[in-house]
Amino acid sequence: MKCIIPSFVEIFSMENLYMAWKEFQKGKGHKKDVADFSMKLVDNLLLLQKEILLGEYKHGNYFYFKVNDPKPRDIHRASVRDRIVHHALYNALYSYFDQKFIFDLYSCRNGKGTHRAIARFESFSRKESKNYKRTIWILKCDIKKCFASVDHNILKSILKRYIKDEQLLRVIESIIDSFSTYSTISMKKGIPLGNLTSQLFINIYLHEFDLFVKHKIKARKYIRYADDFIIFSNDKNELWSNISVIRNFLKTRLNFELHPDKIFIKKLFSGIDFLGWTHFPKHRVLKTTTKRRMLKNLSTKTKDYYKKSLDSYMGMLKHGNIHKLKEVVLLKYGKGTNFKD
Repeated sequence: MKCIIPSFVEIFSMENLYMAWKEFQKGKGHKKDVADFSMKLVDNLLLLQKEILLGEYKHGNYFYFKVNDPKPRDIHRASVRDRIVHHALYNALYSYFDQKFIFDLYSCRNGKGTHRAIARFESFSRKESKNYKRTIWILKCDIKKCFASVDHNILKSILKRYIKDEQLLRVIESIIDSFSTYSTISMKKGIPLGNLTSQLFINIYLHEFDLFVKHKIKARKYIRYADDFIIFSNDKNELWSNISVIRNFLKTRLNFELHPDKIFIKKLFSGIDFLGWTHFPKHRVLKTTTKRRMLKNLSTKTKDYYKKSLDSYMGMLKHGNIHKLKEVVLLKYGKGTNFKD
């Protein structure tokens, strides 16, 4: 069934704002700002709705902090009222845009994720190599500072091609312009990692690139997960020639750059690093950095989150050929749990 974007009034009805609140506050009831907002929930939602419908809504400032999983990242957290708007917008826009995305986009999508991307990698590897009987090459690239480099003007122009409601666009543009990592009179860059809407915006932004790869470069076997992407081919020279074309498109159309230290063309037989694993023709092993991060996290997790983390990691380990590592993890960290392999 073809999805359409709901009307502005419907998106910001009290029913939808309350639904957005319920989704947002799950697991956050102990936080002071969330508890304070809930004390006068109806009044706060009514005031928020009034500002939006009258065109007076303006996104507020952010609370900044750092995380180190898997590498240092700058996180900017919006206020409770702004995050309710994020959820309401995300709920309204997700299905409409998701139906437009290519099949082999796996980040921040329902029914996709890393496990599906890894399974697709294996499927493409097997088919392109004729069941591993011929040599194939894989181009792997990474977009440099992806979220921090999103050009606000380009993102807005892309969204305007799909969204015609001026009131809705004003709310969306308020969110986009509420944050920047780089700013001049004519240009702002950057969307915050902490916003739910940023997950959708980055996929909409890079959808332009996905279409270019599929229809202009005509890459039959292409996978993208966030800012990482890979292309399969049995022609190494073709992949080398694609790099300059890709680099030019990203720069001229999206104001993005490829990370110069993360461009590789390798044989599948030599091992391809992708989504935390090193992939070989008939097996995969956990990357050393991923293994070290997992063991460090398990040794430092608080009691409340320990069992959940262990189950999550053991679920991840099911997808590789690392029986000895699973035994070590269970022996050292699995006491008192009911995890079954």
